[in-house]
Amino acid sequence: MLVKKNLSFYQVLSYTWKIDISMIFFCSLVYVIDQYIFTETVLPIAYPSLMGTAIAFFIGFNNNQAYGRWWEARIIWGGLVNDSRSWARSLIAYSSNQVLAERMIRRHLAFLYTLSTSLRRDEVDTSYAEYLTPFELSSLEPKYNRANQILQHQATDLHELHQSGAIGEFVFANLNTLLQNFCDGMGKSERINNTVYPITYVYFTQLFIWLFIALITMSTSQLIGGLSVVLGWLMGFVFNAIHINGMNLMNPFSDNPSGVPISSITRNIEINLLQMLKSPQIPEPVQVINGEYIM
Repeated sequence: MLVKKNLSFYQVLSYTWKIDISMIFFCSLVYVIDQYIFTETVLPIAYPSLMGTAIAFFIGFNNNQAYGRWWEARIIWGGLVNDSRSWARSLIAYSSNQVLAERMIRRHLAFLYTLSTSLRRDEVDTSYAEYLTPFELSSLEPKYNRANQILQHQATDLHELHQSGAIGEFVFANLNTLLQNFCDGMGKSERINNTVYPITYVYFTQLFIWLFIALITMSTSQLIGGLSVVLGWLMGFVFNAIHINGMNLMNPFSDNPSGVPISSITRNIEINLLQMLKSPQIPEPVQVINGEYIM
């Protein structure tokens, strides 16, 4: 997630330099074709104006849907933060078996780390391992959903707390509800992550932008000459920059500066829960990268 209010010129170029070069080359090609092939054709400025209006609505719809996915993902992980604190607080306050309660709190951190790495499709990160016992680690099947397997261990221990009388019926019901909330948060996150944004929206938006760039260059070439290349690039830059911004939000769990900072959220939950357990080793919060964004 970006933490700066403004982007530097270098940052803007880092996002758009490839498309900028392509647009300048494309506008130059269109200008040459218009000047030396379609010498008798004068394209009215009304045509690109109408198309620009239509593209603006199209990009606005795409970006609205992309931001909706991003915001839903942020709400889901905000819920996981609150439920995680409630989970730890209830186990510490109401369980007479504190050894098992602490193990379940630490196992929850393993669940969060496993979920965040799976959403980012990171098979290298094994941060979850330090919060699981050797038996639990050995019981995890690599081909299966590791986060879901960890929830199964949680359900087994929650049942044991209830059966042994370590927690009462009311506390058991509340903790079981929290366990269901964790499963819901996992499922909703996976739904967003695995639902491919319709390719037709992306494809036709890009196609219409390039067609608009060609039309604006052709319609102004007879009036301002070679400056029509600059104008075509400038108008294309505006539409492409807005479109690229929407594409970055489309996959909120992807490993990019515009994504939901699930690594930072997971670390903050870890800090909160370890403080509640009075652990002597509290990790530092995730640091801002290059003073620009946090993952």
